[in-house]
Formats: sequence, C-alpha cells, structure tokens
Amino acid sequence: MLEKFKETAEFIRDIIGETPDFAIVLGSGLSKLQYEVEAIHTLDYKDIPNFPQTTVAGHGGKLIYGILEGKKVLMMSGRFHYYEGHSMETVTFPFRVFHLLGIKNLILSNAAGGVNPNFKVADVMILTDHINMMPEHPLRGRNIEELGPRFVDMSEPYNRKMIELAKHIAVQENINLKEGVYVALTGPTFETPAEYGMVKAIGGDAVGMSTVPEVIVAKHQGMDCFCLSIITDLGGPDISFAVSHEEVLEAANKAMPNVIKIVKGLVKNYI
Repeated sequence: MLEKFKETAEFIRDIIGETPDFAIVLGSGLSKLQYEVEAIHTLDYKDIPNFPQTTVAGHGGKLIYGILEGKKVLMMSGRFHYYEGHSMETVTFPFRVFHLLGIKNLILSNAAGGVNPNFKVADVMILTDHINMMPEHPLRGRNIEELGPRFVDMSEPYNRKMIELAKHIAVQENINLKEGVYVALTGPTFETPAEYGMVKAIGGDAVGMSTVPEVIVAKHQGMDCFCLSIITDLGGPDISFAVSHEEVLEAANKAMPNVIKIVKGLVKNYI
C-alpha cells in the first residue's frame, strides 16, 4: 500500500506543483463550501490513480486545489465510509496521501445526531474529543514506520489552538457554537432511541458514521486536526421520531453559512 500512497501523491503533486497549507474534508451536504475556493485544479476521484470512489448522495467525488482566504487548500468534496463496504485502509487512503504531500493541517466536517439536551437541529459543534466504537481500527496490522509510530498519542486528537481560534471567530460572527464529544458508530442505520441513549451515557454529545478513523490516521502522521459537526437530528430514549438522509442534508444546508464563516476564519488566521 505504501507504493500506492506514493504513486497517488506523486500524481497529485505533479499537477498542483506545491504543498497545500490545509486539507479540508466536506461531509454530508457540505459541498457548498467548495464554491468558496478559488479553484486552480479540480480532479475527479475516478481520474486519480488508486483513489477510492464515493457512493453516497450529498458527497461529491472531486479533489479541489485552490486558494481560500489567501491560503493554499486541497479540498475533498466527498469522503469514504466504512459502511459503504470499504476497508479502513480505503477509508483513510486520502489522508496517507495528504501526509506524503506534506500537508500539516486538516479540517474536517460531518453531519451528526445530537444527544446533548442543549443542542438543536442545525447547531454547529466543535469536536473536543471522540470515542471510537468502530469495529475495525485503522491502524490494525503491520505498522509502516515511514508514516508514523506503532503506538500513537491521542491525548489531543483535535488541536487546541484551532479550537480556541474557532471559538473566537464564532464570537466575532455571533455564532452560537457548541462543543462536545463525537461518538463514531458504523452505520448506515440511524441510531435507535436506546442507542442514542447509550451514546449519551458513555459521554457523547453527538454520534456519526465517519471522521474518527480519519483523525486517527492523521494523528499517526503528526497532523493537526480540527472538526465541525452539524447537528442534523436529535435522539435519545425519550425522543422517537423518524429521520431521513434528505432531512440530514436539509439541516446541513441550513447550517452551511456558519460552517463557511468558521472554516474561512480558521484558514485565514491559523497559519
């Protein structure tokens, strides 16, 4: 796999010709953020050697290189999920490539179900920590020392400086930004009321089907990570109402202006 990572990185490097300041990953329904980028190169996933393909509505299939707030960014419009049938190696493939391209900073976004009683639909939550409940660990198997150590420190999965900067931006923009712990389950089913209750009981504020494997691999490589969750539905033992993927996308669309402000401010001011 290391040779595949290198082949893909070399293909992208030959096109963009320089090292991006940030990699940015757009989650469910968050594709509008790509239009904030002054695109220089746009690559379809299908045209990139070894790159996986996304199969989920609301996830594009493009890698966009360009300028955002004066910084060079490489943006994934559409990510890969374990529930699609991908292995963890495939899910995290792009993040190995980002590292080999020399990218040090990673901004992620996702859609999540909220269990914190202070949350409402379309709130935006900063991830301060996570709980991994995926059945397969992305670092399981032989370690590639060239990429990172066998045992990885996870005491700061989400960069504290980025978090503080995002909170400052939210105050300036009058955004009621939430903070919390994200719990990763496999999906693709939305959680039952009892499962939402379990997430809350173990210390979670929100639950989703992505992000954590990506962050683990990024931290394995020494990258600084930041993530925003859009709260697209609410659940718990005492809350029982239907939720659909269409409603998730609708909530993401409603929260998009706030996500754009925070991400743009972070990119502009972090480095």
